[in-house]
Amino acid sequence: MREITADKAFNISNMIFILFLLAIVCYPLLYIISASISDPIAVNSGRMWLWPIGVSWEGYKRVLQSAEIWTGYRNTIVYTLLGTAINLLVTLPCAYALSKKKLIGGKVVMMLLLFTMFFQGGIIPSYLVVKQLHMVNTIWAIMIPQAAAVWYIIVTMTFFRNTIPQELEEAAEIDGCSVFGVFLRIVLPLSAPIIAVMGLFYGVGHWNEYFTALLYLSNENLYPLQLVLRKILILNQMSSMLSSVKDPLVLAEQARIAEIVKYAVMIVASLPMLIAYPFLQRFFIKGVFIGSLKS
Repeated sequence: MREITADKAFNISNMIFILFLLAIVCYPLLYIISASISDPIAVNSGRMWLWPIGVSWEGYKRVLQSAEIWTGYRNTIVYTLLGTAINLLVTLPCAYALSKKKLIGGKVVMMLLLFTMFFQGGIIPSYLVVKQLHMVNTIWAIMIPQAAAVWYIIVTMTFFRNTIPQELEEAAEIDGCSVFGVFLRIVLPLSAPIIAVMGLFYGVGHWNEYFTALLYLSNENLYPLQLVLRKILILNQMSSMLSSVKDPLVLAEQARIAEIVKYAVMIVASLPMLIAYPFLQRFFIKGVFIGSLKS
């Protein structure tokens, strides 16, 4: 009876702790959603702390009526899909090759890859390289320099090494399957969890990326969504600060518009990833656990 009571108390304590963590994680998201459709005065005064007050969709209307927003959405979707495809095309074969202990020079290649995790050329040399390759102000400036991440290669390599049975590959080779055939017909179909995980990681990275575009792109028609939203936020703030209008009512209205646009912009930028993540969550958990813990 003592053990049963102790177990119940432990489970209840765990549940309370998990609910507490859930509230900490969910509250900022609920606050941003509520603030995006609430009266800015209620938000700034602190009267709105969870549920919307004075519901208004003006912020979303102003954001979605902007042609720049839709151009940014289009560009970001292209960058995310194309960039993730390039990342997977580079990461998966590289990780599979490095997972083979019989690969000649594999340790040297791995050491060179690890070296790049700790030492980088810096922004100016990277920019000069991209410029010499004539990729500045093109979508390839976003795609090629970030074609693969060393840490993701290591995680994928660990998955291949610990999850794919060596005997299965050897049996396929005995039956006459080439190395590429084994990779395409045997390894990839068994690697759906890690492919989904890498696709999720790379996709989120491309969706949230703005610094690379800020560095290499000057053509506003190529701006990704994050850079467009950054521009809108800065323009709204600067227009409020540098406005020549002296009427307090007009200034208050400009500040109100800037405030509602700010929260609406956050939701518009985050919504697609929030919608996509639940569908990939099971692959994410499975892939991470198999790739890192199985021995």
